[in-house]
Amino acid sequence: MFYRILVAVNNSPISEKVFEEALFLAKSTGAHLILLNVLSPFDVSYLNSTKACSDNLYPVNMHNIDYYIRAWESLTEKGLNYLYQLCQKATELGISVEIAQNLGDPGKTICEIAYSWDADLILVGRSDLCKFNLGSTSNYVLCNASCSVLIVQGESAKLKPTSQFAINQLLST
Repeated sequence: MFYRILVAVNNSPISEKVFEEALFLAKSTGAHLILLNVLSPFDVSYLNSTKACSDNLYPVNMHNIDYYIRAWESLTEKGLNYLYQLCQKATELGISVEIAQNLGDPGKTICEIAYSWDADLILVGRSDLCKFNLGSTSNYVLCNASCSVLIVQGESAKLKPTSQFAINQLLST
């Protein structure tokens, strides 16, 4: 039985699928969810700190630093807004949920949060591109997690979309 499920999301297409699976499991088992978004320096949407520097190291261009600060605030706000939207959907289904947004390496951060939160299960997505990348987040989590891991496959996987059907059934009852 699962009581505490950590759900790794990042506002990507696979995250919707991961979230749907999490809703189904939580509704079925009465589990508590924690939705985790990791802001990663390895992600393409993450800010490059070199934008904060001028062409010369001295003097520092304050305009570039202001740009970097505003861009960082926007990135963190987008992540939190996404988490709040998912949290609202889960709450409307009567699912107990909390959110967290951390900065770091996604795989390592997911495993650390799951361990400290005493999670029974981690849900993480695996996109089609990860099949070519042996260092992917889902592979890291699978090999290093302190609890069970459910990897939700990307769109090309030939799986039946049962989760949305099951959620619709739960809502209609």
